Amino acid sequence: MGTKRRDFIKQATWAGMGMFAVDLNGIFVPLGTNKTLYLMNNDFEKNQLGKYGPWAKSLFLNKMPSLSFRKEEFSDLSAWKVKATAQVKERMGYLGIEEKPKITVHRVHLFDGLICEEISYQLPYGNPTRAVILKPENVTGKLPAVLGLHCHGGNKYLGLEKICKVSYKLPEYVEEHQQQYYEGSAWANELAKQGYVVMVHDAFSFGSRRVLLEDVPEERRRGIKDFDMGKVENINAYNSWASDHEHIMAKSLFSAGLSWPAVYLAEDQIALDILASRNDVDPFRLGCAGLSGGGLRAVMLGGLDDRIACAISVGFMTTWADLLMNKSHNHTWMIYIPLLPRELDFPEIFALRAPKATMVLNDIEDTLFTLEEMKKADEMLAEIFSKAGASEKYRCTFHPGPHKFDKNMQAEAFEWFDRWLK
Repeated sequence: MGTKRRDFIKQATWAGMGMFAVDLNGIFVPLGTNKTLYLMNNDFEKNQLGKYGPWAKSLFLNKMPSLSFRKEEFSDLSAWKVKATAQVKERMGYLGIEEKPKITVHRVHLFDGLICEEISYQLPYGNPTRAVILKPENVTGKLPAVLGLHCHGGNKYLGLEKICKVSYKLPEYVEEHQQQYYEGSAWANELAKQGYVVMVHDAFSFGSRRVLLEDVPEERRRGIKDFDMGKVENINAYNSWASDHEHIMAKSLFSAGLSWPAVYLAEDQIALDILASRNDVDPFRLGCAGLSGGGLRAVMLGGLDDRIACAISVGFMTTWADLLMNKSHNHTWMIYIPLLPRELDFPEIFALRAPKATMVLNDIEDTLFTLEEMKKADEMLAEIFSKAGASEKYRCTFHPGPHKFDKNMQAEAFEWFDRWLK
């Protein structure tokens, strides 16, 4: 336990029945046999749970998780991956979708040097999923391919439009989103121009996969009666409603024995199936990348699907302790897998892909995480890849600025893809 923690946590252990102690507020606390009491003084480090934070962290997060590959007991990488992957899937309520959907091609056209295929497919539940597949024109043979994972960004009305485009004319609110998070770049298009087949699809609860206000009871619509999404004010009202609806979706999925990461993973794996099965794609040179919510999906898909040869998570890497103590208040419900923090820290989900190529890009002023915990996550990943004999396959860099995937970061990501997929 570090010096800073010792400053605000005093630990005392008593043995014997009927014993008691007096905490720092003068309250009598009864003790049983071999009980441990954490006494918090008034100078403890403030956190979002107050005095409950250090207690909650002490239960499991002050020690190495039970399935961490960093533990001496694990030396066989393959055996560890099998065991830990199975545990992650069990904890999340893994939803394997065996039925492969039928694909409908709506439009194929040339745009800015790319062949653009606009498709959709029907999963066993929900509305059809829209997707766009981009590749360079006048290129033959099997190409490396990347699944582009769009962000959250507080906008569930939009999906794939956040990172790709099939026309020069974009709605203003789409341009604003791309400018805020991607320095005005539709990065899926830019990567496709470098010699890749890139597929982008609407994630669960976004774009074509969003929950429609018309489909929920009237009392759950917050008084919204106009469903015309051709009006910007209605889009803004929907996004506000969808933000508040997240906790309902998450709790309902838990009630079904599922979790949001399980649904994300299942739907992203279907998209990967579609991409990998194409005649113009080399199924042994597949990658995935995304910012923020897309970075979360890259962690899950890259960590749990062996087909991904190169994975890049942008603006989404920290520890469970950071979320517990500091940052869960400004995060989506889409992250959490019940009980898993006992067995793996968050970065170790991504580490399940070792020794395959893995990149993490962080923003130094990213308010979604603390810099200290981002660095701890980097140390965990570096240690695991080193132990796996694959240090050269892992890279993490820190970039100036707020939460984003700007052009400099995109260039670094594209170079990483070129190195390991071409």
